Amino acid sequence: MVKKRLITSHCSRGFSLLEVLIAVLVIAFGLLGMAALQLKTVQNSHSAFQRTLASVIAMDASERLWINLGDSPAKTAATIQTEWLTAWNGALPAASTASSIEDLGGGKWRISVRWQENRLADTNAVETFVYEMDLYP
Repeated sequence: MVKKRLITSHCSRGFSLLEVLIAVLVIAFGLLGMAALQLKTVQNSHSAFQRTLASVIAMDASERLWINLGDSPAKTAATIQTEWLTAWNGALPAASTASSIEDLGGGKWRISVRWQENRLADTNAVETFVYEMDLYP
């Protein structure tokens, strides 16, 4: 009977160390998953911030067009666009080079804000926010 007890205790040596190593491995994978989730959350949050800023920039352009209706010597669309892009220069990555104000005719205007999304995998991805409005005197 004594001999049997010695064999059993000898066979189970190191088993608790193996359990600890497996537990540490599972925890490590869980922490890596949480870190990846946090990274994705920060990327999406920044993307949402840029889209909100693009909306504000487009609304500013529409307000500049509304103000132009009341100006005595009315400015041209090119002048308004130049002033608008100068005011918002640097707010979004590469926005000043690609954004535009287009007169579609008949009191309709299209404001396009384009910027380079630099936090996603494709670094050359260009995002576009298009705002169309009717402008009647």
